[in-house]
Amino acid sequence: MLEEQAGFGWEERYLLGHAAMDTTHREFVALVDALLQTPEATLGQALAAFADHATAHFGEEDGWMKDSGFPAADCHIDEHAKVLESVREVQQALAGGNTEIVRELAHALMDWFPGHADYMDSALAAWMVKRSHGGSPLVFRRGSRQPGA
Repeated sequence: MLEEQAGFGWEERYLLGHAAMDTTHREFVALVDALLQTPEATLGQALAAFADHATAHFGEEDGWMKDSGFPAADCHIDEHAKVLESVREVQQALAGGNTEIVRELAHALMDWFPGHADYMDSALAAWMVKRSHGGSPLVFRRGSRQPGA
């Protein structure tokens, strides 16, 4: 059995400077948190909501990569597919009565998301902003200091 852990909350370090991606990532974090916090009786609904979100979320990003000719698209798309495959497997296990596996998935997503956002999604955000605006994304975080300040 997994140790009880605090929920999964949004952190400004997840901001990438691409408004649509940042909004979707906030939703992702909230839905993973719901997988951790929801009572056992409503795990099925929480998992279905997460699965719907992840399908749309990853589909949107996959489309952006294909449409824009993003160089690292294959690796990024493969990672999305693996997460979706895991979600489907967890849905099947939950249908068979295994509720603990949903919490395990949530913990795995908590571990996976920061690195995915930092490396893969930040590169996609920079690519898309550069292609549409000719520059890098601007990200404003509370408490950030200017260089040399």
